[in-house]
This record gives sequence, structure tokens and C-alpha cells, in this order.
Amino acid sequence: MTNLILLALLRERPMHGYELQQLIQTSRMDTWTNLLSGSIYYALNKMEQDGLLRTEAEERTGARLRKIYAITEAGEEMFQQMLRQSLTITPHSVKSDFSLGLLWIEHLPPEEALGLLQQNLRQLEETLDLWRVGREIKGQYGLSPIAEASFDNAMALLELDIQYVERIIRLVE
Repeated sequence: MTNLILLALLRERPMHGYELQQLIQTSRMDTWTNLLSGSIYYALNKMEQDGLLRTEAEERTGARLRKIYAITEAGEEMFQQMLRQSLTITPHSVKSDFSLGLLWIEHLPPEEALGLLQQNLRQLEETLDLWRVGREIKGQYGLSPIAEASFDNAMALLELDIQYVERIIRLVE
């Protein structure tokens, strides 16, 4: 996923790693892609070694030398391939570390299990609130129908997760 994101952004224009990182964080993409800053620089270096990116320029900022990366023809081909592949993947998986943990929940003291479940519930509710605010803010600038569908789907999944965790809490109580 990291490579797909970086290639897509570099299709817009050449950028250095910090600029890519800021763009990802500003758009809040990092919250739903689990993209870490360290992954960005590792991926940029690896993609350059693989010929998917090239250094277009270097700029010095203080003691730092920043490479400005541009996508190559091979990078464009890889982007197209990864994009096509991503559209064939099921949107959400039923694989879940949470569900796995539920298999052995009885090995924890009930009060500890309830505390952890309530913590999980609070985090889900906070995340849902952030998605609602994000949708409202981005909606002020106009959302495409696909972006609206993506926001609605994410929020519906969070609402289902909240209901699921609330149900588990009731069962544990």
C-alpha cells in the first residue's frame, strides 16, 4: 500500500520525502492507511533502487540534503498494475486480532477484560467522531461521490464495530 500511495502522489509532481509525509499527514491519510513516516523513506529508497523512481534534484536545507523524487516510466507501469490489483481486493477482511483475543478472554480477570473492552469502545467512538468531523470539513470543499461513499462506508463500519464491542461488553458483564 505504501508504494501505491507514494507512486500516486509522485504522479502529480516530483516531491521530497518530507513533503510527501506532510501531504499524507495533512490529508489524514495516515490514519486509515497505517502508513508510518519511516516506511515512506524506506519505500522511496527501495523504489529508486528498483527503477520506479529517480532523483530529479537535490536541495540542501541546512545540513540536510533532500532528494526530490520523480516517477519513472517503470514506476508508472507499477502504479497502474498496483491500482488495478487494489480494485480486486475485498474492501474489508473478517480477519481480526480482536476476534482472536476473544477466544481466550476468559484467561483475564473479568474486571480487566471489561476495562480493556471499554477502552476499545472509547477509541472506536473517538475515531468515529474524527471521521464525522473529517467528512464535514472535506464536504465544505466538495466531495466526489466516491469520496462520500468511502466516508460513509468507513463510518458505517465503525458504527458496527461499536455495536459489536458493546455487545461483547454486555456478554462479559
